[in-house]
Amino acid sequence: MSQAISHRDNGINSGPWWTGALTAAERRWTVQGRPRWAELIDQAVATGPVSAEGAVPSDWPDAFAWVFRPLARIARERVTEAASAGKIDAHAVAAAFDRQLGKRLAGLAARTLVLELNVERVSGRLTGATAEQRFADFIRSQASSERLTALFAEYPVLARLLGQACQFGADAQVELIERFIADRDLIVARLLGGADPGDLVEIKVGTGDSHQRGRSVAILHFANGRKVVYKPRSLDLHRHFSGLVSWLNSKVLGLGLRSVDSLARQGYGWLEFVEHRPCAQVAEVDRFYRRQGALLALLYAVDGADIHYENLVACGDQPVLVDVETLFHPMLEQPTATGPDPAARVLASSVHRMALLPQMLLGEYGAVDVSGLGGDKGVQYPNETVAWDGVGTDVMRLVRRRGEFQGASNRPRLGDIDVEPSEYRAAMLGGFREGYDAIVRHRSELIGLLTACTNDEIRIVARPSQVYATLLDESTHPDVLRDAVQRERVFDALTIDSACDLARQRLIPSELNDLWAGDLPMFTSKPGSRDLWAADGECLPDLLEGPGLATVVLKIAAMDEVDRYDQEWLISAALATRARPVDHRTGETRPRAGSSAIPDPQRLLSAACGIADEIGARAMHGDGRANWLGLEPIIDKHWAVLPMGAGLAHGYCGVALFLAQLADLTGVQRYAELARDAVRPVPRLIDQLITEPELGVTIGCGGPHGLGGISYAIARLGNLLDDPEIRSWLPAVVDLTRAATDDELACFAAGSAGGLAAMLAVHTETGLPSAGRLAWDFADRLVEQAHTVPCTCLDVPTAGFAHGHTGIGWALQRFAATGAGDHYYEVGQAILDVEVPDGTDLSWCGGLSGFTMARRDAPEEWSRTLAEHQPLRDMSLCHGELGVTEALMVLGERGNYEAAAAATRHAGLLLGAIDRGGVRCGTPHGVVSAGLLNGLAGIGYGLLRLGFASRVPSVLLLEPAR
Repeated sequence: MSQAISHRDNGINSGPWWTGALTAAERRWTVQGRPRWAELIDQAVATGPVSAEGAVPSDWPDAFAWVFRPLARIARERVTEAASAGKIDAHAVAAAFDRQLGKRLAGLAARTLVLELNVERVSGRLTGATAEQRFADFIRSQASSERLTALFAEYPVLARLLGQACQFGADAQVELIERFIADRDLIVARLLGGADPGDLVEIKVGTGDSHQRGRSVAILHFANGRKVVYKPRSLDLHRHFSGLVSWLNSKVLGLGLRSVDSLARQGYGWLEFVEHRPCAQVAEVDRFYRRQGALLALLYAVDGADIHYENLVACGDQPVLVDVETLFHPMLEQPTATGPDPAARVLASSVHRMALLPQMLLGEYGAVDVSGLGGDKGVQYPNETVAWDGVGTDVMRLVRRRGEFQGASNRPRLGDIDVEPSEYRAAMLGGFREGYDAIVRHRSELIGLLTACTNDEIRIVARPSQVYATLLDESTHPDVLRDAVQRERVFDALTIDSACDLARQRLIPSELNDLWAGDLPMFTSKPGSRDLWAADGECLPDLLEGPGLATVVLKIAAMDEVDRYDQEWLISAALATRARPVDHRTGETRPRAGSSAIPDPQRLLSAACGIADEIGARAMHGDGRANWLGLEPIIDKHWAVLPMGAGLAHGYCGVALFLAQLADLTGVQRYAELARDAVRPVPRLIDQLITEPELGVTIGCGGPHGLGGISYAIARLGNLLDDPEIRSWLPAVVDLTRAATDDELACFAAGSAGGLAAMLAVHTETGLPSAGRLAWDFADRLVEQAHTVPCTCLDVPTAGFAHGHTGIGWALQRFAATGAGDHYYEVGQAILDVEVPDGTDLSWCGGLSGFTMARRDAPEEWSRTLAEHQPLRDMSLCHGELGVTEALMVLGERGNYEAAAAATRHAGLLLGAIDRGGVRCGTPHGVVSAGLLNGLAGIGYGLLRLGFASRVPSVLLLEPAR
């Protein structure tokens, strides 16, 4: 039969037709028999119809599957034979298998068939009066034995993928059926309450990812409607986790957390099917999130991971974890060009690591929460995915569009509405605290229980599943299906991604083996081992830094009240990311309550020192540097819990600037040393940006958000700390700022206006000639761009200081004030001559405070509005109380005595509020974060401005030292 398909010229000079589907390594083998998949293809082609008969299905996946009926028939016959024994409806089970396999084959071949369809259409070889009829004609002709032979000769790699899908799919299904027949009585007794469910009528595969040659989680459906879940992997860890849940229930009064009943067999097992059931009342939802919090504490203690939206089921008031394969999960750090980050390491070992708490999948068009708490149904994917246009016609073509996120069954429901988890923060924190404290009180007991897990199989997530899925999808392009060598180049992305990662480099051969089998690569380990095992059983010795169980034991031993407080902050911060998108508007006000004393400089300084001490307490140290975890805006649209980057607005440079300014005023060296430790990664960042200039363009040249702001911070830090090393970094950062310029981005926050203001300050502060020259370049560029104003960067209102007209016009007028020429002032004035939008709030970034700071001719009404405003709960610089007081101070420095008095009055009110309730950041729910624009550093810096204006320049205006 191997002669059924003749070889075409596909780059292989000799050999059987299937040689072109072999990888380079496979071709080097000295003995190479015909692969099983090639035997299946030869058999299908040889026994297939000379011409296809019957009606072509109208649905395009079914139509494409119809082409490959001879292949699917061979696989189905094996399944039918296996299902003929036992209490199984063999016809129904085989029919379901055939449908699912058909969709798999259609997906693999879709791009190639659409290409061939268009070739046939353009050449005029299709018949039919309509586009639908011509599509059916193509399908009918392509399904003939002769055309299948030609297709596989042209695309031998496609033949391999299809043959393997049939071969592995049948192997896995037959194995499952044989195991079911052997275990049926136990399944009925242990998982179905002893009641006979009738015949097995369907095996639904594909519930989980495909691993180990087509094996995946499956749901078995019985005649009476009952279901059970099959897992083709060891369930010892499931069994032991149920024991841990029972233990926690015995330690936390009234917890009653549910686990999944299981039947563990050798290397596989069966689980009860957990139904998604809504809550009947709010009290049930509250219990759900209390239990979710306790579950989170247990998973934190045992280093759980990958607990995303598909691995939890909300069954009334019970959050049921249905996949526990990733407990004792080791940290697989991804090396970075800027070196180890202590904050990243802390985050990777925290409650945040397991993906149960909100985590945003960010893309070009937004974000979606894929966590165990999230999984919002009906939202749009943030990226475009492959889709088809003109389906079922002869003009069918591939397009990319955003799809709808389907979600899962992880969210509790009240009626027909999914409950919002952030609204149950108190219940979740309460449950976490109960679970955490119980673990601490009885830690020795728990550690003793964990030793039973030493040799359990655990799954290791080496890379995100989406990476593998994307590689498999993109490697079905017809251009790489003619010769396996071309398809191998798609998988070279793994090598590139692992260039500096020795551990993951060792995984690549096994990853490639799995990808060529059509599987998502899978690696396993044991809690008591440092070894990894590939899907084919190969051992990769000593790949992990240490055994997962030993790490967990040390972690549980170290759990204490301080750690619990840190984890509770992370829970609150993560829940806050779901609250709302980034909103640069002033929010709630607070009642007027007088301060107990006049806000003299020493009181303001004392309050700033308190804030600095809190920042110091929140710092993570390691590898000679310090960093923080922050609740930070991403692309100024979405909130995320992240280790701080370098930026001025939300990064460690902004925090260091506050600390250094405070050290300069107080002489307290611990603030200066912490500032130095914070910026130690800057030289490595410089090296990275020199090597990867496109990354610099992504960062941009702007003030708060770009390299201009980093330049400003470095210039000021070098002088405040009197540190020659920090000063030595400045010329390179200024040069990188020039290289990062984007001609289309003019705004202050991220574009040329911010770069201009920063370079003016750097030149004044240091006299660096390159900063002066770059300031001229930015100013000239802004003049050229003036006709493009309004600036629409970052999709925010375009009149504001940070992102719109106002910051651009102000920057040009500031440049003119250096003696550059009246022309720059006039252009700046023309830009500033715009009406303030209706409904403008008080904020610096987009509201009245920014407008007032930018315009020396600001109307008296503006200053009166700012002076008489109700104090804001948000104390931040960006869109809070200290942004407003900064505007009042600027007005006071221009001679407006009423504004200066108002600034003093509001400073007193602010101090009183801090004394009574502490600081409140400009983040969702006021969650504490260390950053400059929205967080503690900015609040502390604002207090220093209020007390020592003659020595502390305005950071919102990127002023040089005074």
